Amino acid sequence: MATNVIMPALEMAQETGKVVHWLKRPGDTVQKGEPLVEIETDKVTVEIEAPASGVLRDVSAQEGDVVPVGQTIALILAPRETGVTGAPSAAVASAGTVKASPLARKIAAQHGVDLARIRTGSGRIEKADVLAFVESLKTPSSSGNGGEARLAPASPKARRLAAERGVDLGGVRGSGPGGAVLAIDVPAAARPAVAAPAAPRVAGPGVGTVWRIMAERMTASWTTAPHFYLVREVNVSRLVSWLERARKQTGAHITYTDLLVKLVAAALSQHPRVNGSWKDGAILQNTDINIGLAVALDDGLVVPVIHRADTLRLAELAARREDVVSRAQAGKLRPADIQGGGFTISNLGMYGVDAFSAIVNPPQAAILAVGRIADRVVAVNGQPAVQPTMVLTLSCDHRALDGARGAQFLGALADLVEEPLALLV
Repeated sequence: MATNVIMPALEMAQETGKVVHWLKRPGDTVQKGEPLVEIETDKVTVEIEAPASGVLRDVSAQEGDVVPVGQTIALILAPRETGVTGAPSAAVASAGTVKASPLARKIAAQHGVDLARIRTGSGRIEKADVLAFVESLKTPSSSGNGGEARLAPASPKARRLAAERGVDLGGVRGSGPGGAVLAIDVPAAARPAVAAPAAPRVAGPGVGTVWRIMAERMTASWTTAPHFYLVREVNVSRLVSWLERARKQTGAHITYTDLLVKLVAAALSQHPRVNGSWKDGAILQNTDINIGLAVALDDGLVVPVIHRADTLRLAELAARREDVVSRAQAGKLRPADIQGGGFTISNLGMYGVDAFSAIVNPPQAAILAVGRIADRVVAVNGQPAVQPTMVLTLSCDHRALDGARGAQFLGALADLVEEPLALLV
């Protein structure tokens, strides 16, 4: 029985998704749980796993297509299944009739070559046949009617990167077999020439999908959500000592971010209005306390979510944070990792930043910006003293929160930071 591959709903209020890149081709054998296709939402690009094992066929959504959530974009035909409703796709039929050696298939896949296009006298395609075909693609040819130039040989990933960077593969010198362009060749070709004569300005590096999504979302938030900011400097001497104690008690690698997630979750439980969003003229309340962590990548910013943070002990929270952050940095986030966030923490303390104002992560009502811990002179019992402090800045969407509610939440959080007590064990 065929299994439908559908456009998933990766986040609240998502209506469509964009097919960025198929990791498998029609006719390829796939295993359940294997990465199948890259899908882009207005938050991030994630890999969608195959829902079943079998053969990929009837791909109805091509790369670049925007598809409604819930719509079928392909089928996975069960192993040895001979038919489903509708006519078999040409790709599956051709894949089943072409005879080729395993090495020939591997080389063809590397260069994005359809084996059905290769003709041999023996009826079986070998390595040399694929390389000869690839070589023939390097030379433009035309028909009697003028024809058109053949595509330069390139790996699927190289073609995708070239499309993102606006690079003409015909002018790229490939380092792969037969001169094929590999992914590593594309960035070099995209760099501007050092000695560009009389150029008024030099183009910067290409903008990837993650950066573009971040830019679009932050622009939408900044231009539609009326922001206001609340700032509070807090004494973290107790927090510092509690961090050391928590590490000894749990044996886990607990960080200040873990402590802040725990404390923010506690403050949100006291002030649930902050754990909400503005949508269609109404305030929506989140039932679970799911906290997102802003993670900087080379090509943009993503926000993986720690779900039900208020129910996790510190060791569990630290393990969950380490897992989602490491997978975010490796580009291996799963759909569930970015779903359901109700509040976001952005911590730039490790970069030496004293304080900053973050842009609200839509559709959330607020985001907390965390600065570094630094020794400052403060009043203790009416006397000046040097104490470790940090600056917390709460950015709020005024449609969902007013100043009083935001201040009450920030005050509760500051109290918890200065007197963590048993929350941190």
